[in-house]
Amino acid sequence: MRSKARECAFKVIFASLFSPEGEDFQRGIYKTFGLDGEEREYADRILSCVRGHYAELIAQLNELSVGFSDKRMFPADKSLLLMALAEIRYFDDVPDVVAVDEAVGLAKKYSTEKSVGFVNGVLGAAINGGKE
Repeated sequence: MRSKARECAFKVIFASLFSPEGEDFQRGIYKTFGLDGEEREYADRILSCVRGHYAELIAQLNELSVGFSDKRMFPADKSLLLMALAEIRYFDDVPDVVAVDEAVGLAKKYSTEKSVGFVNGVLGAAINGGKE
């Protein structure tokens, strides 16, 4: 259930990196994926968290990705990392390993082979308190 919601949230976050997305775009993504009410709620929850904590999430992302600022990241990787970091930091009902696994799965689908390791490494460092 949440996998589809995460994929939709990822697409909305990704699009927002290029231009502020509107409600119509978001609704269109949800409709395309056929999200039910519970899935829409979860996707909205992710998006609200990323928007509400954007500066904090970017700061953590820059801290964890040593030598590779968010401005240099592939937009797909940045979007996935923002989403997963939001779940890790702010969603008590989502195990950290699930957030990482879902982000890595989406990286396999939407990014490069090297991105999979990068996303996994950054999120692993987030879980381990920056010690990776």
